Parts: sequence; C-alpha cells; structure tokens
Amino acid sequence: MRTFEYRITDEVGLHARPAGLFVKEAANYTAAITVSCGDKEADAKRILAIMGLGVKKGDKIVLSIDGVDEEKAAAALEQFCKENL
Repeated sequence: MRTFEYRITDEVGLHARPAGLFVKEAANYTAAITVSCGDKEADAKRILAIMGLGVKKGDKIVLSIDGVDEEKAAAALEQFCKENL
C-alpha cells in the first residue's frame, strides 16, 4: 500500500472540473484508491464521493493506493495533484 499527502492550492478547492479529471485519472488503474480529508473518506473513482468530501483551498488530502499497479498509480496521481490541485 502506498500513501501520500497533498495540500490543496487551487483557489476554489476540489470543485467539479478538477474532481472529474481526478476521477478520470484514478479510473486508469486497477488499484483501490481512497481519498481522505479530515474524518471523511471517499473512493477516488466516484465523482460524487470526491465532491462530497468538500475539499477547500488549504485542506490536506491523503491518498491511499493498494493494488498491483499502486506504484504507477501513486506516481501519476501525485503528479496530477501538483499540476491541477
């Protein structure tokens, strides 16, 4: 299992457009991917679950990735966060 933390820098947080792109990126991998923010947790492959986290600028998210392609998924999602969130 791989985990990493990322602090959101986007002015409006994890809103619809980047959430959709994030889910699309996560769907490319077979690994189970979970996003946590505070005491809430969501499946990274479900857009409504991600938007339900209510992530705002400055919030810290934790991604947990577990599966056969976890290394590749972790690297890609960490890069995605840096470029888009």
